[in-house]
Amino acid sequence: MRNNKPKYNQIIEAAVRVIAENGYHGSQVSKIAKAAGVADGTIYLYFKNKEDVLVSVFEEKMGQFIEKIAESTSQKQNAEEKLQTLIEEHFGQLSADYYLAIVTQLELRQSNYSLRLQINNVLKPYLTVIDNIVREGIEQNHFRSDLNTPLVRQMIFGTLDEIVTNWVMKEQKYDLLSQVPEVHALLIGALSRTD
Repeated sequence: MRNNKPKYNQIIEAAVRVIAENGYHGSQVSKIAKAAGVADGTIYLYFKNKEDVLVSVFEEKMGQFIEKIAESTSQKQNAEEKLQTLIEEHFGQLSADYYLAIVTQLELRQSNYSLRLQINNVLKPYLTVIDNIVREGIEQNHFRSDLNTPLVRQMIFGTLDEIVTNWVMKEQKYDLLSQVPEVHALLIGALSRTD
């Protein structure tokens, strides 16, 4: 598999930096190759084209991101703790890698339709983690039984996504992780049983 090769990983890391600094459209394969310390032709040993580089960046980085979230949430006892961990991991991982945050929050949004479809497939396991937390919360009687799981998933993901986008747009002028308790409290307030 191509991701077992050191140059593949060098190219992925370089691509994140180059795309974050230059935008997807301004990131020629030659710039990515230079940043990775490889010849232009080496890129084509691993990737079909620049679009394939962007999809691979997302698959690799978001694959790791989602794995870490799934692992961390699985260690928690109940849905409320799992939701808090999900928020912490989402904000924590992206605030720790500003270049990746720029790529995921800004550059991927500007991609073409077929590229966005591929990216949506990568996100499916993450959305499943959210669905499972919501279902578990309902089963544990912590969350309301009348919740529409797909709608709640969109609300949770959309909230976290928009908060990170705002943080990127404001050029990290505040601590993203400091937002976790309030975001968690607001989401739990919307989901919790009232009786």
